[in-house]
Amino acid sequence: MKLKKRILILPGLIIFIAAIAFFFFIKKVENFSAQKVNLDQDLIFTLPAGTGRLGLETLLIQHNLIKDNGLLPWVFRLEPELLKFKAGTYRLQKNMSVEEVLRLFASGKEVQFAIRFVEGSRLSDWSKILQNAPYLKHVAEDKPPQELAELLGMKTESSLEGWFYPDTYLYTAGTSDTELLKRAHQKMVMAVDQEWKGRAENLPYKSAYEMLIMASIIEKETAVESERAKVASVFVNRLRLKMRLQTDPTVIYGLGDKYSGTIFRSSLSTFTPYNTYMIEGLPPTPIAMPGLASLKAAAHPAVTNYLYFVADGNGGHTFTTNLVEHNRAVSLYRQRLKQDK
Repeated sequence: MKLKKRILILPGLIIFIAAIAFFFFIKKVENFSAQKVNLDQDLIFTLPAGTGRLGLETLLIQHNLIKDNGLLPWVFRLEPELLKFKAGTYRLQKNMSVEEVLRLFASGKEVQFAIRFVEGSRLSDWSKILQNAPYLKHVAEDKPPQELAELLGMKTESSLEGWFYPDTYLYTAGTSDTELLKRAHQKMVMAVDQEWKGRAENLPYKSAYEMLIMASIIEKETAVESERAKVASVFVNRLRLKMRLQTDPTVIYGLGDKYSGTIFRSSLSTFTPYNTYMIEGLPPTPIAMPGLASLKAAAHPAVTNYLYFVADGNGGHTFTTNLVEHNRAVSLYRQRLKQDK
């Protein structure tokens, strides 16, 4: 009789012990899932396309994020939705748990990188910035202008210069440089179109492109917001009177790599299509990427009689209506420069 009781109790005892052992094992898995990954600082982590569960586990172990303890497959068994991880590049933060890392992979929320193109920069500047941007796919690099224009689907007059909107752009790993340039170009086209449609009457521009050229000159002449419309008025007044624009930034642009930081008298007498001391009217293309403020100034110049301006030595400019006043302002500027030395 006692033997029969023992026989009946034994299976129950085994099941009970197994249940207790399983309970503690599950707790171990849960604790593993909740523990922090081994990171001293944030990490940019790339999960390649085609990575399976075993591949993911191998990557996490190789990066020393988790230990090779065989518990990760059990995390997936307890939470199968975590198996739906997506390839991409993610930012792992040092305080994240194993579960939070896996949920990030399942969310597909890749890290976004920022790239900044400032107002007044040139296409050559943009090329260098794009070349140095992390996790960017380089397609446009070293492409000649015409081929690049075709890649971007651009319809330009004669140059790519000026046709990209300066701004901060976000992108994910694997984005191509041409995708960013397309976004910047589309944004500039929209901005130019909007300002052209709402422009002031009787402006001396034959096209929206000429307005863009003017905006690029304004951008290079002043960084003072309140001055842009007055600078625009000087150039507009000169165009109306058939006076040469005589603006140094266009001369500098025409010199290209020959410009060493100083404009010499010889530079002003050296012909280039951009030497506005020698040519009539506007240069053939923009000389930089203008911002919205300069586009607005070109479309809505101030109503003035100004024909000249010169730096005032305090970061701004002195505007004048005639050559006598202008020469006096130039003399005062030079005096200030001597005093500052």
